[in-house]
Amino acid sequence: MYTFQNDYSEGCHPAVLEALVRTNLEHTSGYGVDPYCEEARGMIKEAFGCPEADVHFLVGGTQTNQTAIAAFLRPWEAAVCTSLGHIAVHETGAVEATGHKVITCPSEGGILTPEMVRAAVAAHPDEHMVKPKLAYISDSTEVGTIYRREQLYALRETCDELGLYLYLDGARLGSALASDENDIRPSDLPACCDVFYVGGTKNGAMFGEALVIMNEKLKPDFRYGIKQRGGMLAKGRLLGVQFGALFKGGLEDSVWMEIGRHENGLARKLQDGIVKAGYPLLVRSPSNQVFPIFPDGLVEKLAEGFKFEVQKKFPDGKTCIRLVTSWATEEEAVDAFLKAI
Repeated sequence: MYTFQNDYSEGCHPAVLEALVRTNLEHTSGYGVDPYCEEARGMIKEAFGCPEADVHFLVGGTQTNQTAIAAFLRPWEAAVCTSLGHIAVHETGAVEATGHKVITCPSEGGILTPEMVRAAVAAHPDEHMVKPKLAYISDSTEVGTIYRREQLYALRETCDELGLYLYLDGARLGSALASDENDIRPSDLPACCDVFYVGGTKNGAMFGEALVIMNEKLKPDFRYGIKQRGGMLAKGRLLGVQFGALFKGGLEDSVWMEIGRHENGLARKLQDGIVKAGYPLLVRSPSNQVFPIFPDGLVEKLAEGFKFEVQKKFPDGKTCIRLVTSWATEEEAVDAFLKAI
């Protein structure tokens, strides 16, 4: 059985595991104030060219989004995202459970545009409604698409004009930045975003995300928010050790980027082979998620030898499935899948 179910079903990249084992018997302070977390913070600041940033480590993506958005918004303020946004669809209402509405904008490709943000703000004109205050995007998106540099800067300009924060969910940022089609420089993220996070869970870590806060107004007392939301790991050094292993040697030569290039290369081979075999795609993806549309009978046959998620069912007897590659995916699995179709 080969798996394309997700990019986090294995434990962690061997480099991360080696670092955890090597440091296992060391005694350090808890709660993220240890030397390993401090070193990893420095690596991330250097990688993204933002020495003035505050960097906080949390355990998972939903926890990071909920903790951050709840801390940054006043009680009547809301987040804006696409209809595919993770905070709107796959987080069990975590953000809304804190009292903040998530306003969604219809989107097939997962990209939030300035026009969508403007429309959301215009639709909430007064104090009888929630006030849009934060634009939420993810790179790569829920359907594998990535933002172009001009799109990111256009959103920044729109957010400045309308008084919104720009927040980037980087659960799969490693795949996005390593994409052959990416033109966003690492330094563009702190230049454009008030806050972004660097994903570890879906990019080789056992668990963990690194939240990078750029906006000075959002920095004070954030650790209080982490603790209140249950996100402050007592064994915080485990997060620092992992990110230190992922970012060792500088960004371009890091394990974190190596993983992105590996998984993207195999996803590209998978996607190209599916198209060559004559099957359509829900959307063409330049990252590590692929969304082919197959006849239901073929999907049933494939499920006997491969693990994957069903993305969408169509009334004409066809189904879109999601195939995801990871650091652990081997070319043998891709070849076997292409042979099976």
